[in-house]
Parts: sequence; C-alpha cells; structure tokens
Amino acid sequence: MNTTNQFCQSCGMPLDSEAVIGTNEDGSKNNAYCVFCYKDGKFTEDCTMEEMIAISLKHMKEPFKDNPDFNEQEALAKMQSFFPKLKRWA
Repeated sequence: MNTTNQFCQSCGMPLDSEAVIGTNEDGSKNNAYCVFCYKDGKFTEDCTMEEMIAISLKHMKEPFKDNPDFNEQEALAKMQSFFPKLKRWA
C-alpha cells in the first residue's frame, strides 16, 4: 500500500501504516480515514471541526511535551488552516 503523503481526512494524522487505516462496515480498509476516526463504517466521534482540532491538539501535545521547539499556538493555527481542506470538513 502506498501511504505517501496520505492523511486522515478527519484528523490529519499521517496514514503511514496499515495498522492506522480506518475500516468500512464490511471490515475492508478505508484509505481516507484513520482507525481512530473511522471504524466499522462510521465515524467514532460525532463532533464539529473545531472540536476535532481541540482533540487533535490534545493528542499532539503529549509526544511533543519535551520539545522546546513545539509551539501550541502555531500548531493550532496550522490545524485551523489545514482542517478545512480535509474531506470530512470541506
């Protein structure tokens, strides 16, 4: 599977391995979404784009907590610019 430059069309997470690819109702892979956003043919969260940005930012802060170059406000601004281009929110 070629996952180069593919991102979840709900949360923006890189789809860089089979393990994170979402699933359709029949169990087949759905290459548009990650398994955290889309499982068994439906979205796992009923939320607005703004709520998804807040969820994603929360999850992003943990791996970068020790990185002095991580700027939460810059990350938020990038997500606010990027998310409207994703299929789920377009």
